[in-house]
Amino acid sequence: MEKLPKIALPVLFGIVVVLILLFKSAVTIDSGHAGVVHETLGQGVDPNEPPLGPGFHIIAPWNRVIDYETRQQEMPEKMSVLSSNGLDIKLDASVLYEPDFNNLGRLHNEKGQEYMSRVLQPAIRSAARSVVGRYTPEQLYSSKRDAIQDEILEETKKIVEPQFIQINDILIRDVTLPPTIKQAIERKLKQEQESLEYEFRLVTAEKEAQKVRIEAQGKADANKILSASLTDKILQDKGIDATIKLSESPNSKVIVIGSGDSGMPIILGNQ
Repeated sequence: MEKLPKIALPVLFGIVVVLILLFKSAVTIDSGHAGVVHETLGQGVDPNEPPLGPGFHIIAPWNRVIDYETRQQEMPEKMSVLSSNGLDIKLDASVLYEPDFNNLGRLHNEKGQEYMSRVLQPAIRSAARSVVGRYTPEQLYSSKRDAIQDEILEETKKIVEPQFIQINDILIRDVTLPPTIKQAIERKLKQEQESLEYEFRLVTAEKEAQKVRIEAQGKADANKILSASLTDKILQDKGIDATIKLSESPNSKVIVIGSGDSGMPIILGNQ
C-alpha cells in the first residue's frame, strides 16, 4: 500500500503530459479560413504543403498554425491621382480580393499576413495613377468611368496575381474633381443637352412641315386629276341623274328643264 502513491504519481504525470500534448496538437479552423503549418523543427512553412481547410486537425505539438481568412474581403482605398492635363483627381474605391488558397504557403513565405499593405495597396495606387493619367477630367466625370474602372482592375491583376492574391473586382464609388473644373464640366454638359434638345425640336418641326406639304400636294394632285376628268358632257349627265332623283321625291317642287347654266335644270321648290 505504501508503494501505490509512488507508482500513481508518474502515471498521473504522464496522463497530464499526454493531455497537454493533445491539447497543443488539436487545431480547429473556422469556416472561411485556412491555416498554414509552421514546422518549428523544420524549414518553417512548406510552400508545397496544401493548407489546412476548415475543421478539426491534429498537428505535431511543437508546430503552430498560422490562420488566413480565405473569404472575399473588401479594402476601401482613397487615392489622389493626376489626370492627363495634370489636375488633381481624388478617387474613392473599394478592392474586392482574397488570397490564392492553393498558394497560401507561398504567399505566407514571400509576403506574410500583411500582404494587403505590402502588395495590394501599392498595386492599386500604381494602377490608378497609370490609368487616370490617360484621361481628361471630363472623361473621368462622365462617360469613361466604367472603362477606367475596368482598366484599373486589369492593371492591378497584372501586378498582384503573380504574387498569389486574387482580385475579384474594383469599384469606383466616387470621383472628386476640383470645384471649378466640376462646375465648368457641368455647364458644358448642360449646354450640350440644351443644344441636343433644340436640334430635336428643329427636326420634329421639319418633319411636321414635310408631312403638311405632302398632304397638301396630295390634295392638289387629286383635285387636278378630278378637274381634268370632269368634262361638260360628264357634268350634264350627272345633272340629269340628279334631276331624275329629285323628280321622284315626294316633296312638291317645280322643275324647269334647260333653264340653268349649260342647259342644266333649275329646280324650284314650293316654298
